[in-house]
Amino acid sequence: MSGEEAVVRTTIDRGVALVSLRGEIDEDHAPALARALAETAASGLTLTVVDLSRTRFADSSVLHTLFEAQRAHRAAGVGLVLAGPLQASVRRLFEVTGAGSAFRMADCPEAAMKP
Repeated sequence: MSGEEAVVRTTIDRGVALVSLRGEIDEDHAPALARALAETAASGLTLTVVDLSRTRFADSSVLHTLFEAQRAHRAAGVGLVLAGPLQASVRRLFEVTGAGSAFRMADCPEAAMKP
């Protein structure tokens, strides 16, 4: 990884859990992402937004983690929205796997947080 370190960070903004990913997120970071998303599913909030706009790279382990989180959020009655804009390599992951249509997507975190 060059430059900035990969980071998974959760904040609460206007009653919405915002999970922000930054850098190159791969199998080494998937457990931290899974923990963050499990916490937001159990938080009692009504919505989790995953901000992928600053994610330069994501691999299949991240996609698997997002699918697991989607199931947990659905079971808990919590919405889950993925927000961009997606960088080229991340967009390609969703396009090649066909996973983009499986998630609720928003152009940006602000749009995802609107009721």
